[in-house]
Amino acid sequence: MSRILLVEDNEMNRDAISRLLERRGFTLLTAPDGEEGVRLCREALPDLVLMDLGLPGIDGFEATRRIKADPATQGIPVVALTARALTSDREAAFEAGCDDYDTKPVDLTRLVAKIRQLLGREGDAP
Repeated sequence: MSRILLVEDNEMNRDAISRLLERRGFTLLTAPDGEEGVRLCREALPDLVLMDLGLPGIDGFEATRRIKADPATQGIPVVALTARALTSDREAAFEAGCDDYDTKPVDLTRLVAKIRQLLGREGDAP
């Protein structure tokens, strides 16, 4: 079972996304801000990180840069998960080190497909 770290400051979004992904067979870890997300990523070494970009404290861009700069976590795929839908936001997310980008509100089918692709599990049942 793949472990996903969801870094999301909005409690309702965090709970809803966690429940939806748990129903799809993933184990979820959550962090409410970038600092906690980076710390938990280093400690738990999840299989993938879903990173909100608009976080309090260090934002998702900086948190991703820190994850990708750490040899222990640099290979963990990071998906930007944000309400920011501009091309410039997408480009900035990739420049920060994100491996993929998805927008809110979450389209669960699309998000799960991206997660499975990044985890090398495209053929798994939804």
